[in-house]
Amino acid sequence: MQAHAERMTDALAGATLAKFQLINFAGLKTFDPPADRSVGAKLVAVDRRAKYLILRFDDDIRHVVHLMQGGRLRPDAKQSKKPRNGIARWVFDNNGDEQAWLLTEAGTERKAGVWAVNGDPIDQDPLTGLGPEADTITRDDLATLLSANSKRVHGVLRTQGIIAGLGRMLTNEILFEAGLSPFSNASKLGDDEIDRLHAAILSTVARATDHERTLDDIGKSVDRPSKVHNRSGEPCLGPEGGSCDDTVRTVEYRRYTVFYCPTHQTGGKLLADNTTSKFLK
Repeated sequence: MQAHAERMTDALAGATLAKFQLINFAGLKTFDPPADRSVGAKLVAVDRRAKYLILRFDDDIRHVVHLMQGGRLRPDAKQSKKPRNGIARWVFDNNGDEQAWLLTEAGTERKAGVWAVNGDPIDQDPLTGLGPEADTITRDDLATLLSANSKRVHGVLRTQGIIAGLGRMLTNEILFEAGLSPFSNASKLGDDEIDRLHAAILSTVARATDHERTLDDIGKSVDRPSKVHNRSGEPCLGPEGGSCDDTVRTVEYRRYTVFYCPTHQTGGKLLADNTTSKFLK
């Protein structure tokens, strides 16, 4: 999201919003202020909070956009009246050059949407209750948050109200780099483990953001560089590169998959493929 916010700012900063078109009425999550009130206002920048994009206009109105898992916000040259999976369209006048951006959502979730808010959106829905940003969290703040959550660290890291901005792929990669079991109790991690986890969060997020900055659009998960994510059954590359003579394994859930290396992360034990058992002997 950070890289995409930067791309949109580069393309649209200073452009005037000429039109806001709501294509799917369920996609607009607020009614006051009207989302089209910013027509005629200039876009100052596109910011980011957690996994949300924030279109900041100079009339003090913000459009907060959540893409969810299957959403995209892309240039829309065709401007079809009924675009496939369309939710909303922003049409900008950039010094006489019309540029449209279309919000779509593939899949069946249908949870992507737009919130129009007055003023600073940080303390307003849908941004209330978010934890500190993963890319700037301090080691001490991380330790405090972990100590208050006696759940598996994989789930803790993905909970936006605890730490904002991490998804399934980043969490898998972070825990691999830190050499921690996804099933470790977050509240029982030792000082050295917290040190490793904090370092892994910062370095993994930085690498992922740098990669996304080389692209013209939000990258697909399957195409992103990884050491364990989406590598089930492949030889483990090892934390510093080079095989560790083990194979990347998974724990499958209905909505996501945990990827890990037994040798590097769990002392050689295979994690159970259910939520009640800790390990398969």
